[in-house]
Amino acid sequence: MPISAPLRDVAAVFTRLGLTAFGGPAAHIAAMDEAVVERRGWLSRDAFADLVGAANLIPGPNSTELAMHLGYRRAGWPGLFVAGGCFILPAVVFVWGFAWMYVRFGARVEVQAMLVGMQPAVLAVVVQAIWRLKGSLARTREGVLLALAAFAGLMLGVSELALLMGALVVALVAARVPARATSGEAPVVVPPATLLVAGAGTPIAMAHGSAVGTAVGTAVGSAVGPGALFLGFAKIGSVLFGSGYVLLTFLRGEFVQRLGVLSDAQLLDAIAVGQVTPGPVFSAATFVGYLLGGHAGAAAATAGIFLPAFVGVAATAPMVPRLRRSPVLSRALDAVNAVTLALMAGVVVLMARGFVLSPWSAAILVGASVLLLRTRIGAGWVLLGGALTGLARLLLLGS
Repeated sequence: MPISAPLRDVAAVFTRLGLTAFGGPAAHIAAMDEAVVERRGWLSRDAFADLVGAANLIPGPNSTELAMHLGYRRAGWPGLFVAGGCFILPAVVFVWGFAWMYVRFGARVEVQAMLVGMQPAVLAVVVQAIWRLKGSLARTREGVLLALAAFAGLMLGVSELALLMGALVVALVAARVPARATSGEAPVVVPPATLLVAGAGTPIAMAHGSAVGTAVGTAVGSAVGPGALFLGFAKIGSVLFGSGYVLLTFLRGEFVQRLGVLSDAQLLDAIAVGQVTPGPVFSAATFVGYLLGGHAGAAAATAGIFLPAFVGVAATAPMVPRLRRSPVLSRALDAVNAVTLALMAGVVVLMARGFVLSPWSAAILVGASVLLLRTRIGAGWVLLGGALTGLARLLLLGS
């Protein structure tokens, strides 16, 4: 049950986290554990793990939803909204500023060269994430089969939403059949640690194509109205499970493929800025909104992507003790996680077709993948190396 604690305590903790929590959802969760469990003792680690699991069972940004759950546990309904808002706001402000600078300076030839060099390195970071998460996200035979089917469907042009909903239906039907046959058995409980790993994200960073100068200049404020942006992002936020990689897949389906108002390069840059700034990766929506609708578009996209998270946490926070113990919901989470893995892999293949076109790019992709998978070099250093390689190519070849 929530307790009545001063809202200023909640605001102070989550504003600091919003300003300093870099590194993606896994790092955010670790920072929250240190801040509210170890340092302040707001709740036990078992209770914290339950909240992590609850955040994974609903769509939306996991670490942001965890912040809302913690705010609710500490200060009731006002705490939920204060914690969520304070964690989100710094990231939105930073990303909004980056979007303005991107439009103003993104056409400079040096900037383009560095971003083009980082492009294959970004794909290598995604490959690393897929490799490391494969055991956590596709843990059962059913999950592996669903992942393979989802990957094939994505390659054939089936929408991401249809694949996700189809996996949920399959999982829910499968969960009901054995439940009737083995009604005397105890329910299966998914360990909190498994849920924590399943919801963890891995950083993705900046990339860019060769059409920066024209694509950015023509997109800002002219492509999509604020109302359409709000509805589009609210739809995505209502069905999206997982990390920023899955956000990349859904944004690509909506704004690159369906509407044709954004390029793959601009989309990768948006996800990148959402990752390299502190706070939730979903703040990339602010970047996309600014490119497509100016300041009004940025505000509408931000509200749309985060509103479903507030609604979902508000609806489930009082039921946390029961949610984690539901075998049906646990089965559904396994299915969603498996399809998440397939969507990550599919978007790498689809984007690599358009971006990895030269020996330079192929060399960066292979070299970055080897470094990330075989050494302890972090993604930030690999991305910096890609940027410097792109700049060196410009200086040596003049293109």
